[in-house]
Amino acid sequence: MIDPGLKDKVVLITGANNPYGIGAATAKAFAAQDARVFLHFFRIPGGPVEAEDQINGPGWAFFRLQQTKTADEVLQAIAQSGGQAAAWEADLADPENIPRLFDQAEAAFGPIDILVNNAADWEGDSFLPSDADRMGRTIHTITARSHDRNFAVNSRAVALLMAEYARRFLQRGATWGRIINVSTNGASAFPGEVSYGASKHAMESYSRAAAIELGPYGITVNVVAPGPVQTGYITPEMEEKLRSEIPLRRVGQPEDVADVIVFLASEQARWVTGQLIYVDGGKVMPL
Repeated sequence: MIDPGLKDKVVLITGANNPYGIGAATAKAFAAQDARVFLHFFRIPGGPVEAEDQINGPGWAFFRLQQTKTADEVLQAIAQSGGQAAAWEADLADPENIPRLFDQAEAAFGPIDILVNNAADWEGDSFLPSDADRMGRTIHTITARSHDRNFAVNSRAVALLMAEYARRFLQRGATWGRIINVSTNGASAFPGEVSYGASKHAMESYSRAAAIELGPYGITVNVVAPGPVQTGYITPEMEEKLRSEIPLRRVGQPEDVADVIVFLASEQARWVTGQLIYVDGGKVMPL
């Protein structure tokens, strides 16, 4: 029997309120290993979102609805399975919320052993004139606003979270730590989502630098890059098209990614650091 060594470890996971999302699946997977899980979440601001009974299955409207929820559904699922979890809401675009988030997590469970940076913001943009994508979202020409919105959470917040984690880790003289960051398999070039992709690519660079700098202190830093994962946004029509592009002939499920994240936090991955792992059914196979 393999022992991942995660019992009683304290895990901080950002972006975990979507019950169908990677953050929620990751929280449940760690709780199943008897880790104590602290969930960060942030409900999307903006205009009205359709009610659940007005939405006909997965798609952009369904996905947006999940982003308006608190983490209560996820917390309840973990509690029903006998796990320990708590949550706090914060906008990670505000740098002052970074140390506050750690304070909240430490007050609930103690010092953080494992940091999972899953939270992301999104605003589609392009180098072309404004247009609609295949989900009906309006994709505008890139602006300072669209650039900064993507980078504030997807890149800057991740860097600040890693720095805060390292500061507290070194301050208490810890010797075992894990950071896992969630990117996308389109980070190297993402047409129609150019700033989103670039912000994730920058995050990958931060991660490799962190792996080099933090490795001597016992912290591993790795990146998972999911492909198309059904977090509520993939319509049946999109899924049919995507299947033909994926060697394993199916879109991903959040649990597919969560299991790899848990592996990277486990003792079995103790000599793995600075790596980018594509979790996409073989859709991207870099040299």
